[in-house]
Amino acid sequence: MGDSGAAHGRRGGLSRRGLGGVTAAGLSAVLLASGSAAARPAPAREGAGRRAGPPEQFRGMWIATVVNRDWPSAPGLSARRHQAELRALLDAAVEFRLNAVILQVRPTADAFWPSPYEPWSQYLTGTQGRDPGWDPLDFAVREAHRRGLALHAWFNPYRVANHADPERLAPDHPARRNPGWTVPYGGRLYYNPGLPQVRAFVQEAMLDAALRYPVDGVHWDDYFYPYPVAGQVFDDDAAYAAYGGDFPDRAAWRRNNIDLLVRETSDRLRAARPGTAFGISPFGVWRNAATDPSGSDTRAGVQTYDDLYADTRSWVRQEWIDYVVPQLYWNIGFAAADYATLVPWWSRTVRGTRVHLYVGEALYKVGDPAQPEAWQDPGELSRHLTLDHAYPEVRGNVFFSAKEVVADPLGAMSWVVADHYGRRTVAPEVRR
Repeated sequence: MGDSGAAHGRRGGLSRRGLGGVTAAGLSAVLLASGSAAARPAPAREGAGRRAGPPEQFRGMWIATVVNRDWPSAPGLSARRHQAELRALLDAAVEFRLNAVILQVRPTADAFWPSPYEPWSQYLTGTQGRDPGWDPLDFAVREAHRRGLALHAWFNPYRVANHADPERLAPDHPARRNPGWTVPYGGRLYYNPGLPQVRAFVQEAMLDAALRYPVDGVHWDDYFYPYPVAGQVFDDDAAYAAYGGDFPDRAAWRRNNIDLLVRETSDRLRAARPGTAFGISPFGVWRNAATDPSGSDTRAGVQTYDDLYADTRSWVRQEWIDYVVPQLYWNIGFAAADYATLVPWWSRTVRGTRVHLYVGEALYKVGDPAQPEAWQDPGELSRHLTLDHAYPEVRGNVFFSAKEVVADPLGAMSWVVADHYGRRTVAPEVRR
């Protein structure tokens, strides 16, 4: 998700499991047949709403700052222009009856606030480290709360740059001062998750914002160890030799590195800011059932447990996180990864825990001619929420991303509002 949607379209797998006596394929067919685009026009945005949905829904949208995807529209604009753009996005969230925004404030080991640890983001001024003359995070929190919106600060833990040249970083960047902390991979630069000093540093850098600002949540996306790149190796040999001796293999060691980051961050946040939620939006497939009988009935090309070394299911079961937003960026009936299969799998995963389940929705796919036919139907996303209502564990949805919320492609967001968001609600509080 952090890469302006690059991760959102990852390949996934097939699903046929039963849903309360109805097969996933059968439920898919029912939902596909009901309310198709041909059967009714998209409702007006100010529709009264036929379904209010369950109480205390989390209705969110991501605001991505990496490569200026959603905001700011371009680096180097005046503070007044940047502020006006952000106000417009927050106003759109209110207009579409959302109650939360997830704002990316640390996209590439940089900051949208005056951090003592990392330089100002290049996506503000065009030059990494240049002071924009105002505090975007402070402004965002105040403007969101003024509108009754919760604001969750979104951080990417390990990505340093969307290029692999340390010399292009700000002169005082921690990655330049500590070149042994980084690994170039796939044309990008990453901090090495296997180094304890890196894990300690990135926690300090991220928690600085959570401790200094009244954010409602700390949020991570799906980038832990990087997505696999064919023909390339993530070179952490030295770190593995130094710290991996107690593990059966490198994969187990890598998973433990990420587990430690999640658990330690959770513990520190709960101790310092007990009212601040901690949530993660992982890639939608933990493991395929063909790999692990406990996995989903999918044929995903990426599995978070095996490829990103992120044991997302364990984080839920251990209650290290307060909410999870799996990126279920596939349509109902998609042969490789059916939305109608993954929702019940994630519902079972959170069942019996205190972890809230919100579903990540691929609004960015709607109307895209490169996407399957289902995404040319403005009612597809509304049918997702209809399906979700059958699972009490699903407590809300988050839409990727703000630019598409504003654009309302094919009227799909208007359709969601008319069908499911009959009135405004506040974001639910998460117990900590």
